[in-house]
Formats: sequence, C-alpha cells, structure tokens
Amino acid sequence: MAGVTPDISESIPVYKKHLIPLINCHLVIDLERKPVINVPPPGPCARPIIEKDKKYLATSTKTAPIVVRRGSGVFVEDVDGNRYLDFTSGVGVLNVGHCHPAIVDAIRRQSELFLHYAGTDYYYSIQADLAEQLVSLTPGRFRKKVFYTNSGTESVEAALKLARWSTERPLFLAFIGAFHGRTMGALSLNASKPVHRARYQPMLPGVTHVPYAYCYRCPYRLEYPECDIWCARVIEEIYLTSFVPPEDLAAIFVEPLQGEGGYIVPPREFFIELKRIAQKYDILFIDDEVQAGFGRTGRWFAIEHYGVIPDIVCTAKGMGSGIPIGSIIFRAEYDWKAIGAHSNTFGGNPVACASSLATIETIRKEGLLANAEKQGSYLLKRLNELMDRYEVIGDVRGKGLMCATEIVKDKKSKGLNPKLRNRIEEECWKHGLIVLGCGKSSIRYIPPLIIQREHIDAAIEILEQAVKTCSA
Repeated sequence: MAGVTPDISESIPVYKKHLIPLINCHLVIDLERKPVINVPPPGPCARPIIEKDKKYLATSTKTAPIVVRRGSGVFVEDVDGNRYLDFTSGVGVLNVGHCHPAIVDAIRRQSELFLHYAGTDYYYSIQADLAEQLVSLTPGRFRKKVFYTNSGTESVEAALKLARWSTERPLFLAFIGAFHGRTMGALSLNASKPVHRARYQPMLPGVTHVPYAYCYRCPYRLEYPECDIWCARVIEEIYLTSFVPPEDLAAIFVEPLQGEGGYIVPPREFFIELKRIAQKYDILFIDDEVQAGFGRTGRWFAIEHYGVIPDIVCTAKGMGSGIPIGSIIFRAEYDWKAIGAHSNTFGGNPVACASSLATIETIRKEGLLANAEKQGSYLLKRLNELMDRYEVIGDVRGKGLMCATEIVKDKKSKGLNPKLRNRIEEECWKHGLIVLGCGKSSIRYIPPLIIQREHIDAAIEILEQAVKTCSA
C-alpha cells in the first residue's frame, strides 16, 4: 500500500473504501464494488444532456446512452448514479484504469510547471525522456527516433509521409478489414466498413488492399495450417508479379490484431512471411499498434507475439491514459533530413508526455503486462465456456486483454448476426457492463489491465444472461 493515501479527495474519483491491493503492486482496486443500475439508462439526469448533445454536436459514433460523470479503476459512474464495469477502457485508452492516482499526480505536477510550448520548434526534457523510453520499449535493438502526434490517425499519417519521403516510392499495401484512422491518408488504408469511406472519394492513390489472415472466415476457403499461409504468400506470388511493382511499394501497413475489423488474430507464420517479403523487396514494415499497444495483449507491443521486428511502429490510445498523445517510433536512417518536411503544433505536449511516462512507469511497477496475460487467459477460458453452451457464439479469439466473441446465426453456417450482436451489447450495458462491437458481428472485451478475476466473473455473468435473453 506504499504510496497510496487512504483518504483520497472526493474531487478525484478513485478508490475509497474496501480497498484490496494487488500483490506486489501500489495500485489498489475495489473488488467489492459491482455494477449497480439504479435507474434504467438514460435516466432523468442523462436525458437532457443527451438532447443537448444531439442539438449541438456533430453526428458521430455514440453507441449507448451512458452519460459518464466519473471513473474509478475498472468502473464508470453515470450522472444518474449507475455504476458500470468498463470493458472498453475508453476504446483501448485507459490501460491502467480510470483516474489512476499516479497518472493524476503526474498531470497535476506538470500542469503547475507549464502546459504547452511547441515541442517541434523548441526543447524540453520530458519529450526526450519519453522518447528514450519508447525507443527502449519497441522491438529491435537498432538506432531509432520518435515523432510525436496527437492521435492514432495522425500517427498513421506521419508514417505514410515518412515512408514516402524516405523510400521515394509511391505505393502502399494494406489489408481488408483494416482500420487505421479517419483522416484522408489513414482513411485510404481503411477497409473495414463502407461508411468510413462513403462520399469521401477519391482516396489517396496508390493503396492496394489484400485479404487479412482471418482464419475463422478464410476468404480463400482454406483451412489453417494446410493453407500454408496462402493469404501472405499470395502477395508475392500474385500481387507483386501482376500489378503492384515491388520497386514502387513503399510500405506494408498491418495491425498485429485487427481492431475495428473484428479482433482478428492471425497465425504467427502470417507475420513471418509478410516480413520476409518486405525485407526481400526493401519494403517498409509498418506496425499499427494504436489499439494493441502499451500492454494490451500482455506484451508492450502486440507484434512481439510474432517475433517480427517492424521498421515503424504507430502508437496512441493507451500511451497517455486519457491525455491525447501518439507517436511513431522508427529506424533512425529513415528520418526526415529536411527541416520542415513534417511537423505539428501540439505533438509531444508536456502534460501528455508526463501522463505517458507515468503510464509506462505504472505498467512496469504494477506488473500489468503479467496481469494482462494472466487475466486475459482467464477471460478467454470463460468466453470459451460460453461458446460451448450457446449456438450463437461462433468464435472466441484474442491475446491478453484484447479479446472478442463472434456472434453468428448458428455454428454450422457461421452466418453473420449483427442485429443479435447489437442486442446483446445493449442488454449488457442495461445491466451494468459496457462492451463495444467490432467487425461485422463481434463483441470486443478490452477492460483495463488492472482487472481481476472477480471483475471478469461479474462481467461473464452479465454477458451470459444477455446472450441467453437475446437469443431465446
């Protein structure tokens, strides 16, 4: 319990009574608190806020009528006093949980010094300190550099520009099911939902999409491992020999697990073959870790599961524990060698850097990589038990605390069932569990890395009842 003050101020929404510490861990988690729904959402306090939101804010992607008032560890509380288990982590952002005291303290301390000074034009130590950490954490023992951004899509944009600048090649390869962001360059790499691209054509020219290693729904109707990883080999044997000249191909963009595409987990050999092809033709291997990075899968970066070394790593989301920050970490020889070739105003903001450094330190000190692996294995076990009992759960997959179930019409046909998936999702949040869909017919489970078995059991109880109710 060292370093944790028992009577934390009510103004900071954190752990109050019944505190049980993690073993060898400074963080405390309230295991006795469970989801509580006092008023069916949206309640009387939430409704006017939702109406004001609809009046003044642009149409976006809101999925549930939950108006958050505060967060604490693995829980969020809405304005009507309902308490929910958060199995979204703010869409993969809050890896160390809501309002972790170490993060709050780091933000406060830096805010008292200075809030901003354009870090691409001037110097401050916290930028260099964080860059040093990022270089040491990412795979590969070669010399690297860092460029700071403010979001995942901006990281992808920076990687696109760096790849073109350094290789002087115009083309890119990406994957069907990919999600890399919503700005025009990143959007050109997307291939997960038509709505992302509708009415925005033309896209950035020069992007070719190929099928991802989606073994549950193999686009080639093959079976792993007899397929001999055709989904990767086809790139060299068909695409590069037919209409994508390898000498013009700057980079392959790939997610180590497809996020918005459905939390698809490829076989290890898929990435090994992609890397072989990239090395053979001097193509950059760009790893998008925006959703999978910073401990989410039980490794600092998910690509480590496959033993492959990327040339550029894109980060954001979990990097700042709620303060917007992203980066690309890349081989130093690819650096822009012309001042002004790329820059921004807010990248590497000092408060964001402080939050990121505190996030890294917290993951280390509290053993959250090991906890993600341990609790992720338990979560997958419980999800597989549900799959054994319910015909509408066709597949369970994931690594660490990045897991999903695919909802189907039945196991034999594997028919997509997005309407049922949406009803299950709604039934969950009505009973205090916040989950989020992904892909065409899947539900993702990405709780904070501080999650414990008791929280998972509580979540599975709600999820099972939701599946039973909605599929009856």
